[in-house]
Amino acid sequence: MSKRREQVGWYVYDWANSAFPTTVVTVFLGPYLTSVTKAAADAKGFVYPLGIPVSAGSFYPYVVSLSVLGQVIFLPILGAIADYSHRKKQLLMLFAYLGALATLALYFVRGTNYLLGGALFVVANVSFGASVVFYNAFLPEIAAADERDAVSSKGWALGYLGGGLLLAMNLAIFSQASALGLTTGEAVRVSLASAGAWWAVFTLVPLATLRSRRSPRALPPGEGYVGTGFRQLRRTLGKARRYPQTLLFLLAFLLYNDGIQTVIALASQFGQEELGLPIATLTQVILMVQFVAFGGALLFNWVARALGTKRAIIVSLVIWIGTVGYAYGFLRTSGQFFVMGAVIALVLGGSQALSRSVYSLMIPKGQESEYFSLYEVSERGTSWLGPLLFGLALQFTGSYRSAILSLVVFFVLGLLVLAFVNVREAVIEAGNEPPAGA
Repeated sequence: MSKRREQVGWYVYDWANSAFPTTVVTVFLGPYLTSVTKAAADAKGFVYPLGIPVSAGSFYPYVVSLSVLGQVIFLPILGAIADYSHRKKQLLMLFAYLGALATLALYFVRGTNYLLGGALFVVANVSFGASVVFYNAFLPEIAAADERDAVSSKGWALGYLGGGLLLAMNLAIFSQASALGLTTGEAVRVSLASAGAWWAVFTLVPLATLRSRRSPRALPPGEGYVGTGFRQLRRTLGKARRYPQTLLFLLAFLLYNDGIQTVIALASQFGQEELGLPIATLTQVILMVQFVAFGGALLFNWVARALGTKRAIIVSLVIWIGTVGYAYGFLRTSGQFFVMGAVIALVLGGSQALSRSVYSLMIPKGQESEYFSLYEVSERGTSWLGPLLFGLALQFTGSYRSAILSLVVFFVLGLLVLAFVNVREAVIEAGNEPPAGA
């Protein structure tokens, strides 16, 4: 019963934090912060953060890049600190509330205050990534090997549902802003703040149910957490060579997840520029994806039970390849775009939830936070590769269809590398008990 209670609390953190990527990152903050930045720009369209000339339209993408760089730098150190100190739960609380408060404070971004908006987003996004590292690191503790797929899938599913519900409420507020006596800007600010409030309130549930299994560990005399974290990280990276199958899986995940993240990020641009779809249609597709992905995550848990986790991920990658090919050769209408969005949603949650669960089997006990920090870095730290290839293909061919097709290389290479991963051997290398059928 205690494990079941912890699992439910763990699911709720996905429900809580998904408000941030859906409402803030995917829909509202980019256009709003860009408009605030343009209001602050000079006659040439430039702003000057720290005296550096930046095009107003480029400020938000640069801020996103800066926040991802912050995650790449800090997450491995934070993971090492968590594993050394045994303070995983306390660090989850710290970064969840730091991120939630920064998101709440986005309400005060208005007029020409673009620097405040950029700084708050960097804090919120780095904190979001850090909290997810500690959240994921609880998975091996709350679920036995044979139930890992189911628990991970339920967490992803509930996250899509929670993020989708809040986004639906915020889109309703936005569409009825004048009837509610709000300006468009006020409606956006309320929506941004609501994501922070949602994140903060629902985080109380996992904090009340998850438990620390080891007593906090004191630092050696005269040493600080940062220095200890660096030393612990060096030891972990040195030992990682003992787990070649785990590293091979991380490489596969790095490749195919880059393709996934790029399709998510650029599908709306493809729909707008290539198909001429209006913003209203694109927003409806984004909302639809959240709810279909809820079912998709649960569906692929069933596929994993039937075929095995690795084969289920391979099935999802084959569908991703087919979807990208369809977008290149056949996608023409808004109805077809909705259908493609639904197919993407079905494999989106499944491929990500199962990747997390199978990786959790491949990491040594006591080093969960460190290895999940490497997982997060693999997920986010290379997210510039896909957009770069898309941009180059678009620049040299002038075709959005050729650009979207270029992304197939990430799915094909990821699938090929994954085919060589021996899951059972990886689990045994890490000193863990392989689940049945692995």
